[in-house]
Amino acid sequence: MQTMGEALLQMEAISKSFPGVKALDHVSMQVKAGTVHALMGENGAGKSTLMKCLLGIYSKDDGHFYFNGREVNFRSSKEALDNGLAMVHQELNQALKRSVMDNIWLGRYPKMKGLPFVSEKRMYEDTLAIFKELDIDIDPKTIMNTMPVSKRQMVEIAKAVSFDAKAIVFDEPTSSLTEQEVDHLFKIIRMLRERGCGIIYISHKMEEILRISDEVTIMRDGRWVATKPAQDLTMNEIIRLMVGRELTNRFPAKDYSVSDETILRVENLSSAYSHLRDVSFELKRGEILGVAGLDSSGRTELMENMFGTATRKAGEMWKDGKRIVNRSGKEAISNGFAMVTEERRATGIFSILTVRDNTVISSLKSCRVGNVFLSKKKMIKKAAWAIDALRIKTPSQNTQIRALSGGNQQKVIFGRWIQTSPDIFLLDEPTRGIDVGAKYEIYQLIINLAKEGKAVMMVSSEMPELLGVCNRILVMSGGRLAGAVDAANTTQEEIMTLAAKYA
Repeated sequence: MQTMGEALLQMEAISKSFPGVKALDHVSMQVKAGTVHALMGENGAGKSTLMKCLLGIYSKDDGHFYFNGREVNFRSSKEALDNGLAMVHQELNQALKRSVMDNIWLGRYPKMKGLPFVSEKRMYEDTLAIFKELDIDIDPKTIMNTMPVSKRQMVEIAKAVSFDAKAIVFDEPTSSLTEQEVDHLFKIIRMLRERGCGIIYISHKMEEILRISDEVTIMRDGRWVATKPAQDLTMNEIIRLMVGRELTNRFPAKDYSVSDETILRVENLSSAYSHLRDVSFELKRGEILGVAGLDSSGRTELMENMFGTATRKAGEMWKDGKRIVNRSGKEAISNGFAMVTEERRATGIFSILTVRDNTVISSLKSCRVGNVFLSKKKMIKKAAWAIDALRIKTPSQNTQIRALSGGNQQKVIFGRWIQTSPDIFLLDEPTRGIDVGAKYEIYQLIINLAKEGKAVMMVSSEMPELLGVCNRILVMSGGRLAGAVDAANTTQEEIMTLAAKYA
């Protein structure tokens, strides 16, 4: 291990091109042992591509990597791990049907002494030891898909630590964490820093960057822009460097009035397989209704029950005075609903399909010629509209969506749903993993939908976002509705008090 303050990881003039795109253009960066080095930039700036080149997921076109005093050129993420370099990915890629301990030790299971068999006992004890060290309260035998995303994220963090890595890359690690869990993560990061570990911290949340980082590197359009001590930066300076222009307001003006007309009425909604119960509220036409709450408060379960992708135990819904059921996503779409899910990679995109296919897949009926065939011309027109209207950065419509940055993938999903002409948008963490410039565009899009008379429900873990964008905020706690507040006349403290009411 390098001594504190010495260069642990160096990247010199790294370049990488894809067909039609110069993703990295001679980018250089240095990470010191025992420090947290933040990496910031808009979606498509090249942050993830740089890390994937470092870990051997992509092969670089030019440049040099030096790690722990020697030049390296990893050919796979496993080789990087074996050499002490780990990464916690924003988009979780876990064996969801397996247990927590299986996921942590996958590919390196501890064996019984003198025998070629896996030792379940040792695996359980080793997992408990890591969790105890990190103060993580999760049963190692829990099946992954029974836990919320935030708990699964903590498992991924524990897995990275279990490799005893000399350097760890955290890619948007707090995108699905509550404020308490963010505090817990920062405690873990400080512990790693004290051990001399080098941390690369990728995030769009500027408050976090200024709170946890020692140095900050900012990228724009595949190029290095600046590296500065975090203490010398302000939020406005970071935004200017990231987007190349001043962004005076984080949230667009809500220059419209909400209608008095109720578009949706929900009464006593309860879930069959979660703790969601007896939730009742009304949604006005043209309203942006936020949904706040702690982890496991029932926010996502509420949205999934409304959209028909989770089984309802009891409760009724009326849209425009007519009773509706939404027994499936298909039925919800036919009833004028759209839903942007929390986990973009798992339930939002079709990763091996093109940008065009992902854009039109929910509105194929309008692309038909007759009753059988699809019109390629209509599909191209729809995709072109989405790319232009939402400023989606993509080499072409034929690019596989998995090649796009997370923020641009999210914009494709928005474009997909807008073209189904819904009346009600259900948005679960719609700006998760999106940079400050793109967030503003998404906020403007949401406000424009409300101006058009659409109704929006929006789950977010970021309270400033809820306060800045929404008209009212529902606060969930322990699967129940703890209260509803006016966004213009409430405080974060009042919301947190309600969020803890039944927790």
